[in-house]
Amino acid sequence: MMMDPQTTQNLSFSEKRDWLRLIRSENVGPITFFRLLAHFGTATDALLALPDMARRGGRRKPIKICPPEAAEAEMEILDTLGVQLIAACEPAYPRLLAEIDDPPPLIAVRGHADLLNQPSVAIVGARNASLNGRRFARDIAQELGGQGLVIVSGMARGIDAYAHDGALDTGTIGVIAGGIDHIYPKENTSLYADMYERGALVSEMPPGTVPQAQHFPRRNRMISGISQGVVVIEAGRRSGSLITARMALEQGRDVFAVPGSPQDPRNRGSNDLLRQGAILTEKAEDVITELAPRDYPPLRETQPIETNDIFDEPVTPESSETIRDRILECLGPSPVKVDEIIRSCHLSAPVVSAALLELELAGRLERHPGQQVSLIRA
Repeated sequence: MMMDPQTTQNLSFSEKRDWLRLIRSENVGPITFFRLLAHFGTATDALLALPDMARRGGRRKPIKICPPEAAEAEMEILDTLGVQLIAACEPAYPRLLAEIDDPPPLIAVRGHADLLNQPSVAIVGARNASLNGRRFARDIAQELGGQGLVIVSGMARGIDAYAHDGALDTGTIGVIAGGIDHIYPKENTSLYADMYERGALVSEMPPGTVPQAQHFPRRNRMISGISQGVVVIEAGRRSGSLITARMALEQGRDVFAVPGSPQDPRNRGSNDLLRQGAILTEKAEDVITELAPRDYPPLRETQPIETNDIFDEPVTPESSETIRDRILECLGPSPVKVDEIIRSCHLSAPVVSAALLELELAGRLERHPGQQVSLIRA
C-alpha cells in the first residue's frame, strides 16, 4: 500500500473512529482495508457495504462490525494513556512502513513519535542470547545511533532489549506484539518506562491485548517495514528473527548478519543468512557503508493506492455465483498466486479481485505474502 502524497492529511475524530471500526471488524485485515478504502472512498461507506459483500461471499450469519461505541472507547483509553493514534494517511505515520504491501491502517504510538520518520535500522536476534551477543547488540546500537540512525527492535528479552538499551540516548523504537499498554516480558518493565520517556513504542493491536503466537509475525513485518535494513545477531534456524529477515527482503530492505561460531546453535540461522547473501556485519561501519549510498526517497514520493475499480464490471447474481464457484475450484489449503487464478479461470483481474474480497469478508479466504491466497476449510 502506498499513499499518494497529495492525499496525505490528518483525519478528523469521526474519520479516524471509522478507520478504527473498519480494521477492527471481522475478517478485515490491512490488505482488505485498503482495497475497501480505495473503492468506497471512505471507511464510513465501506462499513455500510460489508454485510452485503460478506453475504455475496457465502457467509450465512451476519459479519461482526465494530460498533462506534467500541472504537470510541478504545480511542479514549489511548488518549488517557497519552498515546497517539496515527492513521496511514497522516504525515506522522512512518513513511517507509506506508510503502509495504500490508501496513497497519492505524498505529498506537507512545513516546517520541518524531522518531518514526528518521533514518532507522532494525536489530533483532536471539532471546537466549550469549553474553557476547548481548554486548555486541548494545555496542553496535550505540555506534549506529551515534551515526544518526534510530534503532528499531521488538522489545523482546535478549538481543532486542540490549539493542534498545544501547540506543536510548540517540533514539530507539520498540514495536510491540500486544497492546501498547501490555508489558511483555515483565522483566523489561524498566525498559518500557525508559522507552516511554526517551524513545517510542508502537503497536497496531487494541490496548490490553496479550500477545499471542500469531501476533509476532505481524509485529516482525512492522519492524522491518519501519527500517531501511535489518541486522540479525544470533538467530537459530527456527528463530523468529529469520521471519523478520525474510519479510525485510520481501519489502526490499537490506539484510545484515553477524557471523558466529558454528558450534553454537544460536548462530546457525544467522550464518545461513550469510550463505544466502546477507551482508557480513562485524562492526557499525559495515551497516553505515551499505546504507549511506542509498538514495532513499524523501519518503512521501510514493505511488498512490491502487484505484483500479474492482467492482466496475457488471456482474449479475447468477454470474457472480458461477465466478465464485470457478475461483473456489482453484483454491485449496496451500497458497496460490492471484495471477494464477486469473489465468486459470480466464477471468479479468477486477472480477477475480472482487470475488476474492467477498470470500475473504465471508471468512473463507486467507491472504499470504507475495499476492497469494488460500482457502480456509470449515
